Amino acid sequence: MLRAIVIDDIESIRKDNAALIKANCPRVSIIGQADSVATGVALIRQLAPDLVFLDVEMPDGTGFDLLQKLKPFDFKVIFITGYEDFATRAFRFSAIDYLLKPLKASDLVEAVDKAEQSLNNEVLELKLNNLFANLERPKNLQKLVLKTLDKIYSINIQDIVNCEADKNYTTFNFINAPKLVVSTNLKEYETLLGPYNFFRTHKSHLINMAYFDHFVKSDGGNTVVMRNKTNIPLSVRKKDEFLILLDHL
Repeated sequence: MLRAIVIDDIESIRKDNAALIKANCPRVSIIGQADSVATGVALIRQLAPDLVFLDVEMPDGTGFDLLQKLKPFDFKVIFITGYEDFATRAFRFSAIDYLLKPLKASDLVEAVDKAEQSLNNEVLELKLNNLFANLERPKNLQKLVLKTLDKIYSINIQDIVNCEADKNYTTFNFINAPKLVVSTNLKEYETLLGPYNFFRTHKSHLINMAYFDHFVKSDGGNTVVMRNKTNIPLSVRKKDEFLILLDHL
C-alpha cells in the first residue's frame, strides 16, 4: 500500500483528485491533503508519505520550490498541472511524467503504476535535478535526459549534432562524445527539439542547425553536410522548407 498526500491550492480540485485516486487506485491510501507549498512541506515532514500528488502552480510558489525545500527526499512524485507550458516541456526534456487537469482515470492509474514500479530514487533524483537545471537555464542551454538499455544520461542539447531513426529506436550523435541509442522514436524528439533549432531533413534524420556546414545539390539527391563531415540526406518534400530556413540563418 502506498501512503499518499495530495497537494493543490484549490479545495474542490484537491477533493476531486483524492476521490478519483480512491476510486481507481486501491493500492493508494490518502493520508493527508495540503493547499500550499508551506503546508505541503510541513505535512510531508510530519507524515513521511510514499507518494505525493503535487500541483505545479500554487500561490506561495511551485511544486518545484516544495521539492527543493525537502531535498534529499525519499518519496515518489506525480506532478499535476493545468497548463501545457514551458514547465511541461521541461518535464518532457527530463523524462518526467505529469498529469493534466482535469485528471483522467486511465492516465492516473498508469502514473500510479509507474510510480509503484519505480524502485530507484536515484534515477528520480537525476531526472529532477535535470528538471531544476532546465527551469533555471536559458532556452538554448536545455538538458535532455536519455535512457539507454543500461544507463540514464543528462546531456546538453547544444552538444547534439544529429539524430537518426531506426524503426522505434533513435541514435544520438554528438560533437565530442560517443553516440547513444534510445528506445524512443524520432517523432518524439522532433517535437521536443524542433523549437531549439533542430530540423527534420528526412523521415530518418533530425539535425541541429548549429552544426550545419553546407548543402550539396546533385542528380542523385540532395545532401546536408554537417561540420563534423557527416552527410545527411534531404528529402525532396523537405527541400523547399529547408532552403527557406537557410535564408533566415
